[in-house]
Amino acid sequence: MILTNQVGINPHAAQLTSLVALGKSLWRNRLIIIQMTKREVVGRYKGSVMGMAWSFFNPVFMLTVYTFVFSVVFKSRWGVGGEESKTRFAVVLFVGMIVHGLFAEVLNRAPSLILSNVNYVKKVVFPLEILPIIAMGAVLFHSLISLGVLLAAFVLFNGYLHWTAIFTPLVLLPLVILTLGLAWMLASLGVFLRDVGQTIVIVTTVMMFLSPVFYPVTTLPEELRPWLMANPLTFIIEQAREVLIWGHLPNWIGLGVYTFVATVVAWTGYAWFQKTRKGFADVL
Repeated sequence: MILTNQVGINPHAAQLTSLVALGKSLWRNRLIIIQMTKREVVGRYKGSVMGMAWSFFNPVFMLTVYTFVFSVVFKSRWGVGGEESKTRFAVVLFVGMIVHGLFAEVLNRAPSLILSNVNYVKKVVFPLEILPIIAMGAVLFHSLISLGVLLAAFVLFNGYLHWTAIFTPLVLLPLVILTLGLAWMLASLGVFLRDVGQTIVIVTTVMMFLSPVFYPVTTLPEELRPWLMANPLTFIIEQAREVLIWGHLPNWIGLGVYTFVATVVAWTGYAWFQKTRKGFADVL
């Protein structure tokens, strides 16, 4: 059962699109968001023998595979100069995979969020704008587990942990904001254009290989690097590695600019969602 204190709303009426209205909606529906996020997390492993333990063992397994394949089979090195441990490449790669996974999983799910919750559109009054936030909350939970595994592996491999790791939430926050904005937009488009779901999976997969997940930016020719930097994942991946792997402070100016742009995208996506939601019931 879902608890709600939402006041009745005409689904065909125009909805507020300001960031203030968004903030009020999040606060008003905070209990629903928490409850449904928990249900998303638990429901992912419902019926499995190990249950929630899979959220821990999955990233452990993946990190083990990365370590073996890239440090033993391919003997890959990140090329940062000096002596580099065999496991360093796998840890550096895992940072990129966590960032990309956070971005890709939310966007891949976004086009089907409304389609898979038709009852909330047609039969009950429900704050549809919180669905992407619930999806983000569930993905963040699994990303935090993966991050915990990464930090534990880093300590195991190196015997220490950089104090700059405390800035990781600040580094990821702009990406979370940007992803939410895109998720609102895709959730709306997915109702009217069913091909969006298939298309976005291709796009996020391509973005993984066009981001410095498997290779450093410095491996590309100078003339191609601006194109790589135009990828919204590149800056966040690089900054996450700075604070987690290399022990450097983040680029505060860059994060500030990124956050501003992400906020504009988030507001645009939210406004688009609110403007188009009155047509959901007619299409569905």
